[in-house]
Amino acid sequence: MIRALTFLLVCFASFTVHAEEKGDGKLRIVVFGAHPDDAEYKTAGTAVKWARMGHHVKLVSVTNGDIGHWKEAGGPLALRRAAEVKACAAKLGVTSQVLDIHDGELLPTLENRKLITRVIREWKADIVIAHRPWDYHPDHRYVGVLIQDAAFMVTVPFIVPDVAPLKKNPVFLYSSDGFQKPYPFTPDIAVSVDDSFEQKLDGLHELTSQAYEGGASGSAEYVEKEVPAASDEVARRAWLKRRWGARQSNEAEKYRALLVKMYGEEKGKAVKYAETFEVCEYGRRPSEKEIKQLFPFYGE
Repeated sequence: MIRALTFLLVCFASFTVHAEEKGDGKLRIVVFGAHPDDAEYKTAGTAVKWARMGHHVKLVSVTNGDIGHWKEAGGPLALRRAAEVKACAAKLGVTSQVLDIHDGELLPTLENRKLITRVIREWKADIVIAHRPWDYHPDHRYVGVLIQDAAFMVTVPFIVPDVAPLKKNPVFLYSSDGFQKPYPFTPDIAVSVDDSFEQKLDGLHELTSQAYEGGASGSAEYVEKEVPAASDEVARRAWLKRRWGARQSNEAEKYRALLVKMYGEEKGKAVKYAETFEVCEYGRRPSEKEIKQLFPFYGE
């Protein structure tokens, strides 16, 4: 019964006026995550850096997250999580969109391939980021498959003919993960998020059901014993910073050589927090020069 309420959620999205402008010379980036938190977790620091420079970033959740909690589910949870990513997007200075597909039920169907193709075209994307298709969660894996399947189709005129095809294939990228088989994540791009880390935390702070309640893997005991009370904002924020500081600093250390390559010896060795990305071979394959145009942060 409660799951039927998810039909009330129809592509819950927030749009900023500037992101709808066409031909302003700014980059257009779309990030696909499986659930209302994944795109934010993986790319928020880099998204903030793009947004500060006036580029247009959309974070898309491919499912509505309606089973992603240990205590609640269905339409009310889907609406709650859509509101969370909208609040997060406001803190990051980007746009959010949640597609109305049930959490845990995403499949790489022709219908969903067309849907993803449509979203990419409508955003007129220069860069598309998503999970790799090798992941612990089926929704994550199938987002990766769907993005790979769309990587060529976005330029083909007679599929999804109601939306104009892109004239130039975007650069498709994978966000980071730690899985080793069939092959490990191998980044081509490393971005220092030292200067955007606090703003990323501002955004993640809004994802209460996931960041503080543990999502589907949480419990009453976890919330009561592991996480500072909601009434203590300072302690909560410090707790969140410890967790994400460790995560982003581990990424920086793991890919230190790439940071040095991208930023130079002095700056690369000084990076504390990083986000990293791997080029998907099915989209446009950028040169090192083009990568630095698409990620225009290295001269800062």
